[in-house]
Amino acid sequence: MLNQNQTPLLDALKANAARPHAPFYTPGHKQGVGISQPLADLLGTKIFRADLTELADLDNLFAPQGVIQEAQQLAAAAFGASQTWFLVNGSTCGIEAAILATCGTGDKIILPRNVHSSAIAGLILSGAIPIFLNPEYDPVLDIAHSITPNAVESALQQHPDAKAVLTVYPTYYGVCGNLSAIANITHQYNIPLLVDEAHGAHFAFHPKLPTPALAAGADLTVQSIHKVLGAMTQASMLHVQGNRIDCDRISKALQLVQSTSPSYLLLASLDAARQQMALHGKMLMSRTLQLADEARTRIGQIPGLSVLEMPRLGESPGFVALDKTRLTVTVSGLGLTGFEADEILDEKFAVTAEFASLQHLTFIISLGNTPADIEQLVQGFTTLAKEYRRTHLTVTNPNLQNLLSTQDHALHFSPREAFFAVSEILPLTQTNKRICAEIVCPYPPGIPVLMPGEVITQSVLEYLQQIQAMGGFISGCNDITLKTLKVVK
Repeated sequence: MLNQNQTPLLDALKANAARPHAPFYTPGHKQGVGISQPLADLLGTKIFRADLTELADLDNLFAPQGVIQEAQQLAAAAFGASQTWFLVNGSTCGIEAAILATCGTGDKIILPRNVHSSAIAGLILSGAIPIFLNPEYDPVLDIAHSITPNAVESALQQHPDAKAVLTVYPTYYGVCGNLSAIANITHQYNIPLLVDEAHGAHFAFHPKLPTPALAAGADLTVQSIHKVLGAMTQASMLHVQGNRIDCDRISKALQLVQSTSPSYLLLASLDAARQQMALHGKMLMSRTLQLADEARTRIGQIPGLSVLEMPRLGESPGFVALDKTRLTVTVSGLGLTGFEADEILDEKFAVTAEFASLQHLTFIISLGNTPADIEQLVQGFTTLAKEYRRTHLTVTNPNLQNLLSTQDHALHFSPREAFFAVSEILPLTQTNKRICAEIVCPYPPGIPVLMPGEVITQSVLEYLQQIQAMGGFISGCNDITLKTLKVVK
């Protein structure tokens, strides 16, 4: 039985940082002696003593046999996996490795349209062919939810040769689809279910949170331990269970997409965050949920504001659970856009949201938040509603659902071929019927409307222009002003 009190990697790093010796190895600052003074003034010098490389006692991330292996085994037990890998290049490298390990050139993978850009990078690196599913979409709130079990089943019937299914669970808004049903359907075809669980690392530690992806039947899941738990930024984990994933291929793929000089500060923060949750996770999540409930209740009572809640049972097959630590506040009832409200809250009340969209602001409430933070958030919204209210904002959303369902998303090139093809940059007005060579992802709602390899249509161009006119912004492409687009030459 593993002892979750232990922190083998953290302990080894602490011992090596304190050991007097003459360092003739990287990094060049030699335990902080050579660090620039302004950086030392900001961070202090103590942290640099622990910024060490792969010394004999510190193990090797790519062939772990010592303290890293022990730390990963403890993490696997805490998070419910059969094997866990520590990631120092964020969840991005985990998603890329998952696709590289399950799909080769020309292999099909089923995935939602609202995937993170790391999944598109995985398609480009692997040469896999995406079979995109449109997520369920709420046109009133302008929020994309999860893909549905029916959509997955239909796609697998049409593409029984697919090598994997990938889904996002939860979404950025904390919305969870019916993952256990999706897992059951996927496994009927004897292929793995890969899950981007970047925002769900806390699910395993409290019964009032949604079911963790592994418990719902996922074969592989990638979690950003830094996003919602206590690790340092960029520190994530990849977990596997069962026998549908070749663990050796995961290890090899991670060697392609991770640094060969991993930060031990990040690795040790994963060890410490795991211990913290294994020992105190339920208590920490109870407190976090309590703070989130207080914020949700009080803000929901402010006239002109509403908060995202669970739909009625059976009403929305793409929305079957909600992470209550994720708070989405609809501000359009105040006659303000989310972008305007975000700016006012940040500048006037020192309240900073995770992200803004046309109608909403979304906040991450985590184990690091305090009652004082919640009070500041509620007071900020109270004053916003009283003093900054305008005439009611009429929001006419361009209909994404119609666009995606009528759009021919057949790829003329694979994302890899289009990405590496000779390209040219043209004025937006001249790109109709050309093949896109970049990702074009409007926020809201954060769903890529164009991918490398897809044909650009007039309706897509009009949709993107409408999003911009409403105050949204475009990400992923070279020219975020959208005056130009990169196309295959």
